Amino acid sequence: MRIAIGLDTDGPLEKTLARARRLREQGFTSMWSSQIFGPDTLTVLAIVGRELRDVDFGTSVIPIQPRHPSMLAAQARTVQEAIGGHLSLGIGLSHQVVVEGLWGISFERPATYMHEYINAIAPMLRGENVAAKGERISAVAMSPVGPKETRTPSLLIAALGPKMLELAGSLTDGTVLWMTGRKTIQTHISPTIRAAAAAAGRPEPRVVCALPITVSDDIPGARERVNKEYAIYPTLPSYAAMMEREGAKEPADVGLLGSRQQVLEQLDELAQAGVTEYSAAPTGTPAEREAAIDVLREYADSH
Repeated sequence: MRIAIGLDTDGPLEKTLARARRLREQGFTSMWSSQIFGPDTLTVLAIVGRELRDVDFGTSVIPIQPRHPSMLAAQARTVQEAIGGHLSLGIGLSHQVVVEGLWGISFERPATYMHEYINAIAPMLRGENVAAKGERISAVAMSPVGPKETRTPSLLIAALGPKMLELAGSLTDGTVLWMTGRKTIQTHISPTIRAAAAAAGRPEPRVVCALPITVSDDIPGARERVNKEYAIYPTLPSYAAMMEREGAKEPADVGLLGSRQQVLEQLDELAQAGVTEYSAAPTGTPAEREAAIDVLREYADSH
């Protein structure tokens, strides 16, 4: 299992660059960034990736509804060229409360929407012609979008339910997870996506898992800090369903939390569950975050 880390792209670019340089100095060669309501993540990664040429970057994830496949494919291929071919494009459906409440776009039949979106964007990312016409998504490209001589970015989708996992396994390179516990990955995520990939004759899928991590001897305090920082997620239906499947009631129940030895064991459990890359979200006090960084480096050095 590869160790990666989340890169916060909110705030001024110079601060993001400084964070990325520091993470690289600490030994991280894979960084994942979310697109929520801040700066455009792909643009930021193009700037950061021009400086850190030996780092792999990924989006976890870009919401697809406000972005036509042609536009997103062109942007991704441009970023891919800018950073030297190290981009993983993670895309997702966001949440109904955001899509309909903030953007005024229908969230109807989300799995169908994603299926049509993949059918349109995947050939474009490969630089191929496409003429896709679906119920919700239509796209035509008669020549490559973005730079012509560009290595294809890896395409992953945020997939939690069975239909989305089948799409991820059969049509993309894998999935990007958040707030999904180790037991659920082992019994639901991993077998479903791997079966879909095998049935489609595709390579073993990537399972990228992002979770909070806190290394601390103050377990009650650490749990309180994790639950406070991520309090929004149990209110969102897709994450609530994964937490229910896990038997978890709070974000701390699915995070990696405990002493150095306990967290090392939890990392092993993630790998055994089928995770191919863990993207860490260090949480808590400055000392707890630094302790988490040390444990992540220790795990990476020994595996």
